[in-house]
Amino acid sequence: QVQLVESGGGLVQPGDSLRLSCAASGITFSSYAMGWFRQAPGKERNSVARITATSGRTSYIDSVQGRFTISRDNAKNTVYLQMNSLKPEDTAVYYCASMRTIVDDPIYWGQGTQVTVSS
Repeated sequence: QVQLVESGGGLVQPGDSLRLSCAASGITFSSYAMGWFRQAPGKERNSVARITATSGRTSYIDSVQGRFTISRDNAKNTVYLQMNSLKPEDTAVYYCASMRTIVDDPIYWGQGTQVTVSS
């Protein structure tokens, strides 16, 4: 049974930082690209950041480039999203997902973790 379990969300103020984690089980983690997606209320779920399975190549949407960093530890079957300089528009439920390659659609999803940025 595949499980992706996110953690690390919470309520923070603008300018603060958060680090999200996603622990995977039931898959050969190092064989999958991983990504972080987010969904704000009333909006579609969109890709935020992605990382290849082993080379560590990353991609980001423009609005988080330079503020967010995706990384992974294949020995721990975990992917991370370091979020700095958070803005109110970053408020969303954040999901991790696994993909065959960095350009493919997600195959497996986590349950999501809420990130709220508000003063």
